[in-house]
Amino acid sequence: MGLLALFRRKPMERPGFLLYTAAVTAARDPWFFGPAIGVPDTLDGRFDLVGLHVGVLIRRLHRDPDPRGAEAAQAVFDAMFSDMDMNLREMGVGDMSVGKRVKRMWEAFHGRAQAYAAALDAGDRAALEAALARNVFRASGPDAAAAIGAPALAAHAERVAQALSAQPTAALLRGEASFPPTPGAAAAAASPDAA
Repeated sequence: MGLLALFRRKPMERPGFLLYTAAVTAARDPWFFGPAIGVPDTLDGRFDLVGLHVGVLIRRLHRDPDPRGAEAAQAVFDAMFSDMDMNLREMGVGDMSVGKRVKRMWEAFHGRAQAYAAALDAGDRAALEAALARNVFRASGPDAAAAIGAPALAAHAERVAQALSAQPTAALLRGEASFPPTPGAAAAAASPDAA
């Protein structure tokens, strides 16, 4: 491998970044942090929402019969953790501990993404709600999911999965992903005061 190969971009690097950016934008909707859902507006809460949207996106890409789907999924993952690394550094986390924190974040994301994908693949809403209650809301016990916003968040995750599965592979491979609006965004758009 020549020296120039070190500086070449990977073919899916830009689309992966664009897809990741779309997932982050979707995860920042204020509806998630309001009374309907009640996700804590903290670093952990924001990380969990980004992880949910990215996880569902990566699941879609991995399920695609086009082998470039897996490459795009890896590019989204790489963009996410490059962003996490940069954000930690900007927050003043020391160089010596950034790697350890990113590794813990990777492990947390991986476990959550697997749990969400398994529930979505099985069409098991109860399992999805339980995983969201446990991870996003840090709740435990059999009744925890019903007492918080996990049911509404699970319904949203299912809408995201359906919307992404309907999008053409070619668009995703160009970095174009459209996440469905949240009920809060849809209500705001329908309001006569929205203009």
